[in-house]
Amino acid sequence: MKLEKEEAALFYRLIWGLQSYVGRQRGLLPDTTSAEAFAALPKDDKYRTREALWKEPDLIDAYVRDNPDKLPADELEIVQKWKRFVAGDFYVFRFLKNHAILLGGSRAYGVLGLSESFEDLFSLGPMPVMVRTVLLPFKSRIVYDGWLATYPMTFGPGIRARLREEYATAKRRDQVVTTLEPELAQPAPTKASKPRADWQPVIDGIVNTTRKLKGGPALQSTALALLRASAELAQAAVSDPGDLDRLWQLRSQAQRALTKLQKELVYAAEDL
Repeated sequence: MKLEKEEAALFYRLIWGLQSYVGRQRGLLPDTTSAEAFAALPKDDKYRTREALWKEPDLIDAYVRDNPDKLPADELEIVQKWKRFVAGDFYVFRFLKNHAILLGGSRAYGVLGLSESFEDLFSLGPMPVMVRTVLLPFKSRIVYDGWLATYPMTFGPGIRARLREEYATAKRRDQVVTTLEPELAQPAPTKASKPRADWQPVIDGIVNTTRKLKGGPALQSTALALLRASAELAQAAVSDPGDLDRLWQLRSQAQRALTKLQKELVYAAEDL
């Protein structure tokens, strides 16, 4: 999914005008006086100016105040909201009908392409792809600032599984971020739901009990170790489901316990 042609043209006109202003203010491009002139510059000049902007985002306030390009109020408002930018490393994770899913900072973002969709940019290579970019609000949706730096790396099954779980958790909780302008977001319809049972005391009791169950023959000992690890994983999932790092650590612990149990079962079968 990408912006409509007219919307993409508006976005580039606004951000090039802003970056042209930044170039003049910081002495990087003293002779560049318009968005059109900025668009014709070499990539290196554009990039240096872009970096200066996101290192000093208060220049957005100065641009809006000075309004050197004589923008109407609605376009100035778009630019002003770019102070809500989100910069960093993201995993381009999935292509959906309405947007691409980018994962970063323990959050999932629904992001539109500009003149090209993310699918057009990345679908021919292995997924996910790690990129460095800046996310911006634009007419109640999220786009990026026109620059995508890709990292030349591939990811193993462990990282891919973690990303799948992060996205599944965000989707299950309706926490996929599709706008950086929450004041424009449509409120989600309220759903009547049954009160959830509080399993915390029960699981805490199970954990305390399983910690006392140790020793015995190898098969019994490994089975009890799996029981303890599974109980601790369940306890963390109930008490702090947002701590994904801890959940993945406990999941790995349970997986190791299961692997040991499987080996003991094989040894037991060989002894029959």
